[in-house]
Amino acid sequence: MSIIINHPFYAHLQPIMIETDILIIGAGPVGLFTVFEAGLLKLKCHIIDVLPEPGGQLTEVYPKKPIYDIPGFPSVLAGDLVHNLMKQIEPFKPGFTLGEKVEQLEQLSDCKFIITTSKGTQVKAPCVFIAAGLGCFEPKRPPISNIRDFEDKGIDYVIREPEKYRNKTVVISGGGDSALDWTIFLADVAKKVTMVHRRDSFRGHLDSVEKVMDLAKRGVIDVITEAEIVGVAGSDALETVTIKKNSGESFDIVAENWMPLYGLSPMLGPIAEWGLNLDKKSILVDTRDYSTNIKGIYAIGDINEYEGKLKLILCGFHETTIAVQSAFAICYPDKKRQFKYTTVAGVEGF
Repeated sequence: MSIIINHPFYAHLQPIMIETDILIIGAGPVGLFTVFEAGLLKLKCHIIDVLPEPGGQLTEVYPKKPIYDIPGFPSVLAGDLVHNLMKQIEPFKPGFTLGEKVEQLEQLSDCKFIITTSKGTQVKAPCVFIAAGLGCFEPKRPPISNIRDFEDKGIDYVIREPEKYRNKTVVISGGGDSALDWTIFLADVAKKVTMVHRRDSFRGHLDSVEKVMDLAKRGVIDVITEAEIVGVAGSDALETVTIKKNSGESFDIVAENWMPLYGLSPMLGPIAEWGLNLDKKSILVDTRDYSTNIKGIYAIGDINEYEGKLKLILCGFHETTIAVQSAFAICYPDKKRQFKYTTVAGVEGF
């Protein structure tokens, strides 16, 4: 049996077999928004996620990180976005199975699917939406022999609570959006922030790059490019990091905290064995409705791949909106779907 603890929708034993219209794998922002779009069509949803609470990476990896590209929000903290999404889907009363890993997929003679989790929970549905983000993931560790000695003792691969770094000497490595955004954010929190990047150009949004460079120009932070961290040292906790320039010059700087934000290594896990068309660690989809090669299975958000794909939350919101329309025809082939605007009908009118 599966128990959802301290969850507003379910706080009781679930039956061993749960039936729903759409089974959603992944409780990240795109998975949560699927519940809203499905609810507008009166489709029931059940969500399974290996993490103990909804939100995916937004909750687990960077709940206090500001997000700048959600329409209508100049800036919103990742954790607040999850809270708002949960509030938005509350009227549709989705089911949740949290803290359990999806393991097996079986397709029945009536074309419905049964998903079985690592704890034996089974969910039956005519449609499966895979919204697993990057799938199972682990941080990309720099090749430093003693790096594990300082993990959680000054070295963090994700930033969950920025206040941890208040008035500390912090070093951030990486050239993507996460490294840039946290450098900007922690400039107002830490005593000193140094950003180290192996190249002289960055992969992140131009606006973020310009903000970091402006902070460096004004002396608020230090930026060291064409360099990387090759060593760490300290007694009971991290005290210094060794920086090596591409020119060969090496030097140590004081660092109470180092965050190597090189991204996450995604793994599809059991999903890779389901017979889906894959492109490396992503699932190929038809952009007409974001369906996979197996009818009734859709892949939405960061886990899918197609020409022109952008791994953005707002793109995932679009993908699931279209996919739900397609799923309605599978769930209720004899019903005519009527499109309505929420501004006219309101949530309760659907």
